[in-house]
Amino acid sequence: MNRTVSPQMSAVAAQSSVRRRLVSGFALAGSVWIAGLIGHFTPLAEWPALFLYVLGAIGVTLLLGMRDGLWEAMWVTRRGLGRALTWGGGIGLALLVIDNINTYMYYRAGGAPMAQMEAILIGMRLVFLFPLLVLAEEFLWRGVMLSGLYDAGVNRHVAVLLTTVAYALNHFAVAPVGMVERALMAAMGLPIGIAGGYLALKTRSVWAPVALHGLTMISMIVDIFVIPRLV
Repeated sequence: MNRTVSPQMSAVAAQSSVRRRLVSGFALAGSVWIAGLIGHFTPLAEWPALFLYVLGAIGVTLLLGMRDGLWEAMWVTRRGLGRALTWGGGIGLALLVIDNINTYMYYRAGGAPMAQMEAILIGMRLVFLFPLLVLAEEFLWRGVMLSGLYDAGVNRHVAVLLTTVAYALNHFAVAPVGMVERALMAAMGLPIGIAGGYLALKTRSVWAPVALHGLTMISMIVDIFVIPRLV
C-alpha cells in the first residue's frame, strides 16, 4: 500500500538533511584546523591535517550519501552531468588562461617560485594525488557545506562567500609549505571557490566545480613547473 508523506514529515526530513550536512562539515573542518595548528608546532607539520582533510572529506560524503541517501541533496548525482561539465570546463579554461598570464607577470616582476611545493609534488610524487584532492575539496566545500547552507536558507551570495573564505583559509591549515606559498595558494583558491560555488548553485551538480577545479589544478602545475622556465 502506498504511503503519502505529509508536508510536516517532508519538512522534518529536509531539516534533518541540512543538520547532518552542516554538523558533519563543520566538525571535519574544525578538526582539520585544530590538527593543522597542533602539527605546525611539531615535526609532523601539517601532514596529519592534510590526510585528515582529504580522507575525511571523501569519507563524510560517502557516509552521508550511502547511509543517509543524501546524494541528491549534496548534488553528487549524474543528473545534468553534461551541462555541468560544459559549464565547469569552459569557466575552468578561462581561469586557467588568466592564472597563467598572472603568474607569468608575477615571475617577470621578480616573484619567488613555489620551490617547496615543487619539491613536494615532484620529489614526493604527490602530483598524482591531485585528482583525489580535487574531489575531496569539492565534495566538502560545495557538496556538503554550500548545499547545506543554501538549503538552510542562507542567502546564496553569503553561502558562496562563507564557503569560499573557509576554503581559502583552509590552505593555511593543511599546506605543508611556508607561509608565503600558503598565501599564494589561498589567493588562487578565491576565484575557484567563487566560480565553483555559483556553478554548483546554477547546475545543482558538484561535477561543475570539480571540472573547474581540475583545470585550475592543471594551471597550478603549469605555474610551478613551466612558466618559471619561460621567464
